[in-house]
Amino acid sequence: MTPLELKSFIQRRAYELGFNGVGIARVERLDKEADRLRQWLNLGNHGTMSYMENHFEKRVDPAELVPSAKTVISFSFNYHQADIKRKEGSLKIASYAFGRDYHKVLKKKLKILFREIEDIQGKVVGRMFTDSAPVLERQWAAKSGLGWQGKHTLLIHPKKGSWFFLAEIISDLDLPADAPIADHCGTCTRCIDACPTQAISPKGYLLDGSKCISYLTIESKGPIPETFKEKLEDWVFGCDICQDVCPWNRFAKPNQEPDFQPHPDLLSLSRKDWSEMTEERFDELFFATPVKRTRYQGLRRNIDFVD
Repeated sequence: MTPLELKSFIQRRAYELGFNGVGIARVERLDKEADRLRQWLNLGNHGTMSYMENHFEKRVDPAELVPSAKTVISFSFNYHQADIKRKEGSLKIASYAFGRDYHKVLKKKLKILFREIEDIQGKVVGRMFTDSAPVLERQWAAKSGLGWQGKHTLLIHPKKGSWFFLAEIISDLDLPADAPIADHCGTCTRCIDACPTQAISPKGYLLDGSKCISYLTIESKGPIPETFKEKLEDWVFGCDICQDVCPWNRFAKPNQEPDFQPHPDLLSLSRKDWSEMTEERFDELFFATPVKRTRYQGLRRNIDFVD
């Protein structure tokens, strides 16, 4: 099978497995991105996420993760919860967290694809990732044409919006690369204007993670600073505001993944139900979902802060 034929096979099978985008970039050290990352860290924009300072070279050079790597294959997977309506006045969690933990869902699909590639190609030296290692996912996805990094720093595709997860296979496969696509944010500042904690730089393209609602409700383990009181807008796990207001998301389609469907009781929770949630109820509603990451004590902290 020629490199072009193998690329076509990978794209076809990825779509059949549920991915909605596949792009390929040649392995290289990301020098410009390395400078931006170092500056971001020096500004303290990672807050208490000290792990972001670790494995710097691995983050900017895939060859540090897979020494014989030639290509990074990036994948996108739609999680848009278009038809989900929260109970009015209730507390909110990010829509990516409604269903089964995406790490497990996507990793399972990547393993199937990787095994099928080896069935055709023979032994492949490579590793699979989905938000699970020091990989600059958005930057590689942008280099491979899956979208551009918007002013909110998330990846945007002109026909699919931004409601998608990213995953990668870094390997020694020698495949034709794809071209990046242009930035189409233009003069729009909706995400910047809508962010209640002013986490996005006034000019965009720079996020102060320590101010982001997702960071405050998930990554930060201590008390939420009182300066954010009345600014979380009832979000208790993650936040969708910058994506909700993005005009490109009018093109997003509902996801078709059964594993991403929420617990049937979740959307009917009233504000009172959230306030009175027990640890047993937490385990029932959020079993095997991303919300388990914050544990009951973390979610309880967030509920008490906004309630």
